[in-house]
Amino acid sequence: MNLQGILNEIEHTDPEFYERTSQRRHILKSFGSKVALAALPFALGSLFKKAYGKSTDLVLDTLNFALTLEYLEAEFYMMGNNASGLIPAGPAVNALAKIGADEAAHVNFLKTAISAAGGTPVAKPTFDFSGGNGSGNGPFKTAFTDYDLFLAVAQTFEDTGVRAYKGQAGNLMASNDVLTAALNIHSVEARHASHIRQMRKARGAAVKPWITGSDSGGIGAAVQASYNGEDVTTQAGINILNINGKSISSNAASEAFDEPLTKMDILAIVDPFIV
Repeated sequence: MNLQGILNEIEHTDPEFYERTSQRRHILKSFGSKVALAALPFALGSLFKKAYGKSTDLVLDTLNFALTLEYLEAEFYMMGNNASGLIPAGPAVNALAKIGADEAAHVNFLKTAISAAGGTPVAKPTFDFSGGNGSGNGPFKTAFTDYDLFLAVAQTFEDTGVRAYKGQAGNLMASNDVLTAALNIHSVEARHASHIRQMRKARGAAVKPWITGSDSGGIGAAVQASYNGEDVTTQAGINILNINGKSISSNAASEAFDEPLTKMDILAIVDPFIV
């Protein structure tokens, strides 16, 4: 769930948002703690109403945009987990069930938050997980019968989500509470990405738990947009190749950081999967 993006969009458009709420710090700290997930939508809806007196188009549009992306991931894992004979018996069954449950919880969170804020959750789109823009004949058309391809698509969705979070993080630097909450959620998504990659590695794929350069991990050109730009070796204006006389390769330098993706980047990447 891109809660970081939601909060950042609000703060960016209305810098006084948090000043409108007398208990904002307490609520936002709760997002970063192990508060029951079910309680968060009501707190979020209450926060919006307290800040503005009513829901705004900005709040609802942002929540519904995030909900559409979460629908995609939740539906993908639901279909995979329900596909007869797709997932081999053993640890993979529980691992993918857990990830799927996380994504379904994100959907429920956003739907409840939108309703609590006085809005109407956007309807779930029709998805084409073949990546064929509704034709059903895209490059991933066998994703629910070919387990290795299923994991490859899952990896791409997770890696893309991690980069989307980082695309918003810089705008949160002035608000420690919001940044902390967003990065806590971001870390869960990153663990999903790492776990899927390790599942692929166990089946022989040449991947690490993190992205190396702009390498898709053998998935190929159909997903390259999710990895373009990851080969950056300069951070904060400093090239970390062989920094301070240390032997640091371009691969190692690129592996140390995930590069951001913009909202437009994300829309272009997911468009082939939405009818």
